[in-house]
Amino acid sequence: MAAEHSPSSKGLLDSLKTLTGTLIAIVYTRLELLSTDLEEERERLAILLMLMLIALFCIGVGLILAVLLIVVAFWDTHRLLVLAGFTGLFLVGGLSASWVALHKLRTKPRLFAASLAELRQDSTQLNSHK
Repeated sequence: MAAEHSPSSKGLLDSLKTLTGTLIAIVYTRLELLSTDLEEERERLAILLMLMLIALFCIGVGLILAVLLIVVAFWDTHRLLVLAGFTGLFLVGGLSASWVALHKLRTKPRLFAASLAELRQDSTQLNSHK
């Protein structure tokens, strides 16, 4: 004797399958978004690092040459004063840049903010249908 399903139990089973499929699709979409966010962040950081290294190299060489030019120009009169002034200037600049970098690290934007917002919205929508 075969077990027969009533129309209401078949409808419930179909609803559960549809709900499961929808939940899987939502999770899949969110994971894709998270993956995309991670790839974009990685590419952005790689480009930023490369540009910063090039900038630091060029600025460093330019500053060394400028300091040498000025020291040579004042060699006969105030070479020690010029060297002391540039030493102080570079130390203050280095400490200031370090402080700004640490501040930026502490106040960076939240990683995966878009993905988290979408997941929060999904959770709110699912909870409101209960």
